[in-house]
Amino acid sequence: MSIPKVWLITGASSGLGRAVTEFVLQHGDIAVATLRKPEVLSDLVAQFPSDKLLVVKLDVTKQTDIEAAFAQAKSVFGRIDIVLNNAGFGVVAEVEGTSDATARRLFEVNFWGAANISREAVRFLREENTPAGGRLLQVSSQSGIESTPGVGYYAASKFAFEGLSEGLSRELDPSWNIKLIILEPGPFRTKCPTDAVVEPMHPAYANPTLPTVAWRNICISSEINKYFAGDPDKFAAAVHKAAYLDDPPLRLPIHEATLSSMRKKGKEFLDAADKYESWSEGIMCED
Repeated sequence: MSIPKVWLITGASSGLGRAVTEFVLQHGDIAVATLRKPEVLSDLVAQFPSDKLLVVKLDVTKQTDIEAAFAQAKSVFGRIDIVLNNAGFGVVAEVEGTSDATARRLFEVNFWGAANISREAVRFLREENTPAGGRLLQVSSQSGIESTPGVGYYAASKFAFEGLSEGLSRELDPSWNIKLIILEPGPFRTKCPTDAVVEPMHPAYANPTLPTVAWRNICISSEINKYFAGDPDKFAAAVHKAAYLDDPPLRLPIHEATLSSMRKKGKEFLDAADKYESWSEGIMCED
């Protein structure tokens, strides 16, 4: 019988984080579920024993919280095998209509919070685990591949997180036995779209034919589930499977919409490289 893996999951209160937490517990692994309001998981605490589930208060914008959560996990379980770096939130607004305060708060959580979890995860997996190693699963988004109208700042936070994660993955010494995977979910049926911060529409974009108006209408429509149709439990199953891969990919798309965005963006890059290749000819210094 295999030894249960210890997962540390950020943003475990709802959505994809909650789904992965439940899947992990139901399939014999151990969950360190972190979130800002631990009482939200009282039902899981009542259902699972303390040697299977540890709930820890964690605000990813606070470095002291991050360090304390990892330390508590080690104190209780002795190690962490898998970190699911998931905490984040969405913003719906035109780029011009996004307040500076909202944009900065978004980046504090989606980028800086996730970046600090990444750094502590790598340090912990390398220096605290015996033997060293583990998995760092970075929850990005379809919006980290292709930005769309109405979510410019949210996409920017995910683009930044992807750049950091890609660079980090290439800095890791293979001897540390740490594997990093950037997870690329598409529109799953969670509270993310309805719980997103929605800024007032910038008056210049009030034309009903503009795409940002259409996106705003989707977010408040009773038909929203037709767009956000991904099953979070199936996402959780895919994540659990990915965590056990011997040779995982750097990026793992998990949704048909993400696959479409990847193929579209890849084609755009290739087409631009082919069309404008001559512009780079002879551009190097001659010395």
